[in-house]
Amino acid sequence: MEVITIDSQAYKELVSKINAIAKFVLDRQDDDTINADELWVDSYEVCTFLKISERTLQRLRSKRLISYSIISGKSYYTIAEIKRMLAEKRIRSTDECMNDLIKNHQLHAQQRRTIKTDK
Repeated sequence: MEVITIDSQAYKELVSKINAIAKFVLDRQDDDTINADELWVDSYEVCTFLKISERTLQRLRSKRLISYSIISGKSYYTIAEIKRMLAEKRIRSTDECMNDLIKNHQLHAQQRRTIKTDK
């Protein structure tokens, strides 16, 4: 392993430039180009905004009626899959609740991005 040392001022300038580039990239991301159907939401968001129980989602997973992924012990679903469940009437909810789920998920994601860039 090779160790490289640089002046602290040069290091600070480098970090500052990297942060500026990261901010530029994040600012240029257009959230409108993201297809809402491709967003991944967790069980908590689905249950909260669609007003269904955790048990309902568990039952759908157990019967293999809904596609999902598990990451670090949390279940995630695509918006497209949730919409399919609504269309097949396997989940009873309204379009308004579905729109709230999408809107609030995007808002929460934007807040997380803002927090990361502020650090």
